[in-house]
Amino acid sequence: MTLFSFLPFVAGFSSLALAGVSLLRKKPSLATWCFFAGMAALGIDSLLMGLGLRATQLEELVYWLKAAFIVKSVVPVIWLCFSLTYSRTNYREFLRRWRIPLAVVGLLPVGLSLGFRDQLFRLAPESTVGDVWRLQFGVMANALNAVLLISLVLILMNLEQTFRSAVGTMRWRIKFVVLALVVIFGTRLYVRSQAILFSEPDVALWGVESGALLIGCLFLALAYARTGWAEIAVYPSSAVLRSSLTVLIVGAYLFIVGVLAQVVRRFGGAEYFQFQAFVVLLGMAGLAVLLLSDRARQRIHAFVVRHFRKAQHDSVRIWGLFSRRFASVTDQAGLCAASAKLISETFDVLSVTVWLLDDETGRLIVGASTSRQQGESGATNPSDTASHAVTAALRVRSLPFDLEDVNETWAEELRQLNSTAFPNGGNRLCVPLRAGEECLGVLLLADRINGAIYTVEELELLKCIGDQITSVLLNLRLASDVAHAKELEAFRTMSAFFVHDLKNAAASLNLMLRNLPVHFDDPAFREDALRGIGNTAQRIDDMIARLSALRQRPDSVRVEADLNQLVSDALDRVNKMPNVEVTRELQPLPSILADREQIQNVVTNLVLNARDALGSEGRIQVRTEHRAGFVVLSVVDNGCGMSPAFLKESLFRPFQSTKKKGLGIGLFQSRAIVQAHGGGIHVESEVGKGTTFLASFPVNDEK
Repeated sequence: MTLFSFLPFVAGFSSLALAGVSLLRKKPSLATWCFFAGMAALGIDSLLMGLGLRATQLEELVYWLKAAFIVKSVVPVIWLCFSLTYSRTNYREFLRRWRIPLAVVGLLPVGLSLGFRDQLFRLAPESTVGDVWRLQFGVMANALNAVLLISLVLILMNLEQTFRSAVGTMRWRIKFVVLALVVIFGTRLYVRSQAILFSEPDVALWGVESGALLIGCLFLALAYARTGWAEIAVYPSSAVLRSSLTVLIVGAYLFIVGVLAQVVRRFGGAEYFQFQAFVVLLGMAGLAVLLLSDRARQRIHAFVVRHFRKAQHDSVRIWGLFSRRFASVTDQAGLCAASAKLISETFDVLSVTVWLLDDETGRLIVGASTSRQQGESGATNPSDTASHAVTAALRVRSLPFDLEDVNETWAEELRQLNSTAFPNGGNRLCVPLRAGEECLGVLLLADRINGAIYTVEELELLKCIGDQITSVLLNLRLASDVAHAKELEAFRTMSAFFVHDLKNAAASLNLMLRNLPVHFDDPAFREDALRGIGNTAQRIDDMIARLSALRQRPDSVRVEADLNQLVSDALDRVNKMPNVEVTRELQPLPSILADREQIQNVVTNLVLNARDALGSEGRIQVRTEHRAGFVVLSVVDNGCGMSPAFLKESLFRPFQSTKKKGLGIGLFQSRAIVQAHGGGIHVESEVGKGTTFLASFPVNDEK
């Protein structure tokens, strides 16, 4: 007995233990059940191979080999199902697409191993001499090995597809699970290929399979300790057979093994063949591990760049310089001027011209240039405007290109618009400024010192600079659009406020006109009417004055005021309202700091809104009181009231109203005024019973 004779048993029991641990989840998924069944099958297979290694009789060896082959024939369908469901949110689609391959992989190997189990092995003729047993595979065993080999390739391809679809932390979570299965099935693929090449079972390779299973179990245990075999949600492409690294690696390996087999056949050295093939396999596995490790790739790249390649430009310095210069630009002209200057200094180019797309004309115009005088630049100058053909041609180009290599009419036009000043300045280079499918302009570089040719690194750097210029240009345009939209919104809101105040003034005049025929002979009424008309006219004059001074954005003029007096003046403006009973309960109040006109507008808005909600016998109560450092204005009506949904969703929203002719701005404006004075508005309402508005203002504490 040797140490290696115990290896299959250690690997088998480890695999069975991991199978049991996988079911500890509260809600095992389909992938979890497949993992359980697959690890159990691998463990049983390893135990059967261990029993075969301990066989002392030929019949006993054949018996364990046949049993192991039956288990091996079950392994592919289980793990193929696992590879289709593990960490895939759309696994049902893959199961539906792969139902025929799953049926073939599930039925064909089992049928071969059970239906032809007596024809799987045969005794080699030369083994009759001595006590040496040498078995050979039969035809059905070779067919079974081929099916198993193809199944292993499909499993690895699906695992690769899942791994490539995951990124960042998601890839980190499943990396060791995928790596463990790659080690297990990669080794089995190697053993199957050896079996096909030599057409006989190699006892030495049984330990290789068990060793790979044990290593895989260690990786799986590490994965369980890190993430608990956590699954992720990825949506890999259904075209898993395209661009597969697995196919490339397996194909290269089989090709190399085939070449080595021919070398052994011609020159001998069969005793070293397995060692050479295993070294090749080990090298490929190591390469795959490096390719799957983001950290290893990053370190290798950093090592090569730092020690073996010198960068042509200090990209960090250039990027920082461009970022600092672009941070201070506020318009397109400044951006174009800064870009042209920086590119000229960075790449030693004497002529840099920035062409931008004019949205109005759809043509390219010169934004800035290092080779044109200020007086020459302008949209009205024909030499500073390109035709629509140039714009259309640049829309289909995204990478920097040599303008001299393009033999088309639009390219000739662009060359004429960007003439060179030096005969040895090299070719002219175009860098399109693209945002998605939209072309915003182009950078044109000409007259480079010594006519130096642009390297691949410089072209990539110019592409990055062009993308950054495009990004800043889009931000400037979006900022301009946002500012314009805010101006329009401010004008709209201001107009709504102004129209609403005019509407309130017109409502006061309409009430007066309705009462004028009835009370015209009353001298007191006529005097009151004249005073109301004068007050309304004065209000309109004040609103016009404020509208005229809107550009200066004056602050509200707040003075010490008595809320009771402001309420009385506002109610006097409203004048008499037919069929409406208005009562006042004004208690003595401390003074407040307020804009008189704005507070009177609030009172007018609340009273007129209450009037509009009343029925035939309406009552409005206007009260004032002092509460804990605030003076409170209450406007109570017994009108129709408002629903809780309307109070929550629509009451203070601008441009929304339940009244047919309402602008939906009165309460929005009133709340804005009250909040600007440091107060607040509270509303209580019940459908069919009425509404109460409470507006509070802080007491003037300066005294």
